Amino acid sequence: MMITAAKGTEQLQAGSMHAPDPVATEHLVAAHRRAVELVRTVGVPVGWPVAPQQFFADPGAEEVLREYAYPRETVFLEAARGDDFVGVQAYTRTRITVDGPLPAPDDAEKTLTGWEYYPPAIAEAARLAHEITGLPVLVSENGIATADDARRIDYTRDALRALHAEVEAGLPLIGYLHWSLLDNYEWGSYAPTFGLVAWDPETFERSPKPSLGWLGSVARGETSLDD
Repeated sequence: MMITAAKGTEQLQAGSMHAPDPVATEHLVAAHRRAVELVRTVGVPVGWPVAPQQFFADPGAEEVLREYAYPRETVFLEAARGDDFVGVQAYTRTRITVDGPLPAPDDAEKTLTGWEYYPPAIAEAARLAHEITGLPVLVSENGIATADDARRIDYTRDALRALHAEVEAGLPLIGYLHWSLLDNYEWGSYAPTFGLVAWDPETFERSPKPSLGWLGSVARGETSLDD
């Protein structure tokens, strides 16, 4: 699952978290299964979100990837089997070598969180989640931390194009939730701006960005992803 950690505006490194305690994982999965039973008593579809890091292996590191990914995300995807849907949230990818994960290369474009700019991550995560669970997929989060709103539109357009290609190939996608509506306090500061709407923490003034109008236009079918 996703990530860890930094203070203030320090760079965050995707994928480099310690494996969860197996006892904690066992109890979390048990709690989820009990919650599924309870929610279904009122006739509501139920699932939970997982945050795949889109691990990709160097040649010869495939087994390292499997062992690294299992306690961090695969076990949680397997626990979703039997649910009504599975949520996914993904923003970037993580390279796995025979020695483990590496940060984004120095020459890669990076977002304000220090993650590699990689729009196809969400489509790859959705495909992976469906392959493991057999379930319909809800994109529970996707977006980019950037001060360049034109780049936000670029990222979101390419992410949606990649998702559309997966749908055309048979992926049962049931929805897309963009992260986030507002710039907000996250990852220890106000610095990583994910919002479609700017927010001033001093005055609380909200200022819609061009990306808000663009995404709304796409959602209404007024703007093509090819535009």
